[in-house]
Amino acid sequence: MARSANLIVGLTGGMGCGKSTAAGFFAERGFRRLDSDAVVHDILLTNQEVRQAIRTRFGDEMFAADGTLRRDRLGQRVFGDTGDLAWLEEQLHPRLYDYWRQAFAGSPAEAWLVEVPLLFEKGLENWFDFTVCVTTDSDLQLRRLELKGIPPELARQRLAKQLPLARKCELADFVLLNDGTPDFLREQVNALADRLLN
Repeated sequence: MARSANLIVGLTGGMGCGKSTAAGFFAERGFRRLDSDAVVHDILLTNQEVRQAIRTRFGDEMFAADGTLRRDRLGQRVFGDTGDLAWLEEQLHPRLYDYWRQAFAGSPAEAWLVEVPLLFEKGLENWFDFTVCVTTDSDLQLRRLELKGIPPELARQRLAKQLPLARKCELADFVLLNDGTPDFLREQVNALADRLLN
């Protein structure tokens, strides 16, 4: 696809592997950070067309009394049904890609770091100059998700929708290991940032 930015890096990894922490370290090094999940949650899921489509398909029970979307209920629904998940992605992904295009075009001289949980699952490699995967030990991954309030059963259900971490690491241009301290991860990010920016 055509793009005008000079460097666009796609960051992925499994849930609970530390993508956001790594992205923060890239931002410290001057990368312009774009969190795809945050765009979906804060911008796309508040879009009136998207909200109406969700209400039409799933009903009023997906919304609180004040009209707020119940993301927990929506998540339970779509992660339990492949067809519902595919439908929701059809509503969100084209809008997300349009958002990326506008962001890149608006700041063409920036070095971009884009967090994309399903980068390889959705075949999005061609959007990026380089891809980076953050990985960790599977037990540690589940413990981190539990600390975030995601029960192990739900975590496993969601992880089952993603490519195995080992496969993501094979596909990525670079791999960051997040089994140690935050400083250990920061050192790896700094070394990679030096390489990419120079």
